[in-house]
Amino acid sequence: MKKIKDMLKREPWCHKYDFGHLLVIGGSRRYSGSPAFNALAALRTGVDLVTVAAPERAANIVAGFAPDIITYPLKGDVFSTRHISDIKKILNERVTAIVIGGGLERREETFESIKRTREIAEVPFVFDADAIHAIRKKNIKLRKYDVVTPHAREFQTLVGREVPNDEKERAEIVKDAALLLGCTILLKGHQDVVSDGKRIEIVKKPAESVYLTKGGTGDTLAGICGSLLAQGYDSFECALYAAKINGLAGSMAAKEKLCGVLASDLIERIPDIIKRYMTCKRVVS
Repeated sequence: MKKIKDMLKREPWCHKYDFGHLLVIGGSRRYSGSPAFNALAALRTGVDLVTVAAPERAANIVAGFAPDIITYPLKGDVFSTRHISDIKKILNERVTAIVIGGGLERREETFESIKRTREIAEVPFVFDADAIHAIRKKNIKLRKYDVVTPHAREFQTLVGREVPNDEKERAEIVKDAALLLGCTILLKGHQDVVSDGKRIEIVKKPAESVYLTKGGTGDTLAGICGSLLAQGYDSFECALYAAKINGLAGSMAAKEKLCGVLASDLIERIPDIIKRYMTCKRVVS
């Protein structure tokens, strides 16, 4: 298993696909920003390729964000079981990880499609947003290399337990849930908690994190995590470093923009954070 601390080391003859191909499944007729933020944050974190599979309107909008993003329009307004054949085609293009959930909406047909996607894909997943609700509704079986990224309300939906503000209690609840589900959980909040059921870390946020309430900052986190998974790193480390990179990039952007900071501002700071901290022995807390 590669070590994230070595992510800046590359051989002279490396080439496309050596550092992964991430598939983002998200969006709907109403929501197009989430998969775009997933994709852009992932690319800034070093993955070689990102394909966004989304309902037609969302895919077409995402294509306009940057020419670096590959898009695969899915016919219709929402992700449904009729798209599983399309997902199979994309998986054959050397996909190494999947981010799923942002902007998909909470429909029965979409939940079933998320479950079917998990069943046909052996690669690591990041389950975010609406996909977290699908885990509970469809009893989706998680694997040790999957990462789930809930906020407090989504965590309660997932495991049926409220999340206290006390740091130690939050940590124990997340650890118990990760052990029960057999995956890595990244609980988002004022302090992020990451656990795979054995290891556990609390990521303390910089003071400027209070400004990161804008929609999209959770999508950038999922994109960063998906990028690291696609590059072949350990799922616990992917979640931990994603929390740190996202928090530090957001802090850097918020120092300048304060309450006017946007998720797109955060994305532009990701390479600076990686350059600054990945050359050290570990990313600072």
